[in-house]
Amino acid sequence: MASHFPIEQVRNNFPALSRLEGEKAVIYFDGPGGTQMADYAIESMYRYMKRGMANLHGTFQTSIETELVISEAREAVSDLLGCEEKEVAFGANMTTLAFSIARSLNDYIREGDEIVVTELDHHANIDPWIKLANDKGATIKFIELSKESLSLNLENIDEVITKKTKIVAVGLSSNVTGTVTDISKIVERAKEVNSLVIVDAVHAVPHLQIDVRTLGCDILLCSAYKFFGPHVGIAYIRKELFEKLSVYKLNPAPSNIPYKLETGTQNHEGISGVRGAIKFIEELGFGETRRERLLSGMKAIEEYETELSIDLENFLRSIPDIRLYRSSKGIKTPTFAFTIDHHHSRNVTEWLAQNYNMCVADGDFYASTMAKKLDVNKVGGWIRIGLAPYNTREEIQHFKEALLQYMKRHNENDSKTKEHILNTNTIS
Repeated sequence: MASHFPIEQVRNNFPALSRLEGEKAVIYFDGPGGTQMADYAIESMYRYMKRGMANLHGTFQTSIETELVISEAREAVSDLLGCEEKEVAFGANMTTLAFSIARSLNDYIREGDEIVVTELDHHANIDPWIKLANDKGATIKFIELSKESLSLNLENIDEVITKKTKIVAVGLSSNVTGTVTDISKIVERAKEVNSLVIVDAVHAVPHLQIDVRTLGCDILLCSAYKFFGPHVGIAYIRKELFEKLSVYKLNPAPSNIPYKLETGTQNHEGISGVRGAIKFIEELGFGETRRERLLSGMKAIEEYETELSIDLENFLRSIPDIRLYRSSKGIKTPTFAFTIDHHHSRNVTEWLAQNYNMCVADGDFYASTMAKKLDVNKVGGWIRIGLAPYNTREEIQHFKEALLQYMKRHNENDSKTKEHILNTNTIS
């Protein structure tokens, strides 16, 4: 059960949690924007740099060791995602990889073709495909967001994804609402019309078990800094597709997979840190193989975060002036976006930072299509609190107290909110 989650052991793996400001601990609720880095990742990077760095393809030991570091990281990622090592490519970040892949699909798209994106997604999985469509004279179509359920409307999916559709780009989980999209219906329809499926899993990988074969996608993108590692982008590309991709690269550079997408000198120390981040997850699990340990480790994380989420969600829904943008149904990540009536979101997050050392973010979080549709820009976008496995019940309790204190100080004339606050003696 999640109640047996080794929270103290987990927290000991994150040096940043010991940071103090004004003799008070910093509380990190900004996981969706980037988690803190696990000790294993930091140590892996430090060890690589301390022992001697080098470029690839040399006969000397530091070069040989660098190639081994990258190979080990690639193998670890393949176990995390459930794919082959040669299907894993590294890059600067998810967005850069997405644009590189879009450019490599240039010959795949022709005038009159259709590319499908969604209203729910981060624009890193929208704009590269819009750019590709514009360059080639293709049509962009959107899978609509339901304002009521805060999930994708798939009722007319056969009309959105047609025989003209060549690419469908969809997010596995929203970095704002936490909505986890069951993409099986989308994938099924895409395969009926022989379309590629590109999945943004940046927000999903830190919270969910991932198996690219089960998902049925052709490409999946994620970022290590969202799952306890450094700023390194990761792409899974199905082998048969990867081999056909015509990428922009230097002529002397390798043309075989996965290296042909990894243009220029990679962030070797960062890639070393990716292996360390995955080791942190692995240490939480059990099993004979690393894949088994990673799956059980992610299950433990998911159960613990779900337990914390129930408490936090109930609290946010109980306050009259707060509008929580979170579906009441389905699987969700521990990510909570909300607005407060008559309050600019930046004012709230500044107050929480200055008075309680809380890292709580605000804005549209690059989900700008959804932000416009839900009309939140007029208050500066959402306030977002996101949980990670190093967060505690005590930290959530502090957040509740802090938010109620903010409401009390800034809504003294609002009798409805004031009555709720005064009657809240003990926050469960």
